[in-house]
Amino acid sequence: MKYTSAVLAAAAAVANADMTAFNEGGNWFKGLSGVSQIKYANLDIPGSYRAVSKMTASGVCEFTTKEYSGPIAPYNEELSLHFRGPVKLASVAVYTPGTGKRDVPKVHTKRHQHGHAHLHKKSAEEKRGDIVTAVIDGKTVSWENNYFGGGAAPAAAPAAAPAAAPADGAHSYPAAASAGTVSSAGSTDSVTVGNYKRVGYFNAKDKVAEGLTFLANKGDPNLSGTFDTVWGASLSYVASNGESCAAGPTVFGGDLSDGTEIAIFSDKECDESCGAVRPGSTAYKGWAGADKAFFFEFQMPDTGATGWNKNMPAIWALNAAIPRTGQYSSCSCWKGDNASPNAGGCGEADFFEVLASGDKKAKSTFHFANALGDSSWFARPTDKTIKVAAVFQSSSSTATIKILDDNFKFSDSLTGADIDAIVADESNTSLLSIMSFGKN
Repeated sequence: MKYTSAVLAAAAAVANADMTAFNEGGNWFKGLSGVSQIKYANLDIPGSYRAVSKMTASGVCEFTTKEYSGPIAPYNEELSLHFRGPVKLASVAVYTPGTGKRDVPKVHTKRHQHGHAHLHKKSAEEKRGDIVTAVIDGKTVSWENNYFGGGAAPAAAPAAAPAAAPADGAHSYPAAASAGTVSSAGSTDSVTVGNYKRVGYFNAKDKVAEGLTFLANKGDPNLSGTFDTVWGASLSYVASNGESCAAGPTVFGGDLSDGTEIAIFSDKECDESCGAVRPGSTAYKGWAGADKAFFFEFQMPDTGATGWNKNMPAIWALNAAIPRTGQYSSCSCWKGDNASPNAGGCGEADFFEVLASGDKKAKSTFHFANALGDSSWFARPTDKTIKVAAVFQSSSSTATIKILDDNFKFSDSLTGADIDAIVADESNTSLLSIMSFGKN
């Protein structure tokens, strides 16, 4: 698939007035072919939003004002990833900067997911017998976990013959298990400062998920999450087909049906740092920090369907506080109250969104106090998968969405030069500047 190398021109109001732009169903598009890069600059304007301070099942929702500032704020806060079908999601990778420090070896418990076992609430007896894999002194060893009670692994691993780790660092299930592997991401050593470490990874073909948790707004008190007539269904674990609630962490199968939505969070369960969380919800952390990069390999097939949310695939990120309270209710930080010129939502970044049923064009829009988009667009990949990166970079105060070469590898780590090459403008590039938006 070929793309032009133009990106964006100035501000949204200017772009919409451009004689090359056209209105299609209320949405503006510029040019006859898609671009390969959309870049937002000057993401460093301070502002504020209404953060949920309290949420109850009876309908109480209270807010407090939260200020933000700094490079890419408020997108330096935790983000979660969201997908709406029809999408064939081949792989996802999440990267954050390396610390240069040696980490404690991370233990991977292989969870054999059959039926609706409550994997996140195992008793001591159920925990006994898990096969545990750890990387210790550069060697991968496995043993049967026969400890009782508590969450800690044995102080020392019993002797075991080293096993060769898969080339991509994934820990795979035995052939008999079909649900896939859910494991923690990481290795014995962080990558050096200036480089990026892969902290989350999904591969549909290999049925592998490292450092990721798949959720959806399908709460069922008998399985996971919750439901009430006030707020509806909360976040819950989601089945591999993306259609129904699951009892525990399950690897997504990769095919997301028309109009169906799922979310991806980290594998770190929420604590007090998450702030207000809907009672009973399945709550996990997103990815915080002013520097982070998300990579996707996907196809958006044309189903021919029409109607509300049909044949309108999308990939976007939300401030993770939004879905943890009410993604589709009034009790979230998505919308501001206009109490001040810079008061607005806590952040949504639409990376690749089709705005009309069956359209072959996808746009990008950022929603927050300084929200804007542009009439430039990406070509929807209906017939093959493409690879796309979304990179937030603090040093340049930019967010870049870019189509990559098909041979780009979602490796265990990326160098700072790799990230810089993605952020770098294509030839004949101009930027979408947010500098003039949201100021007094």
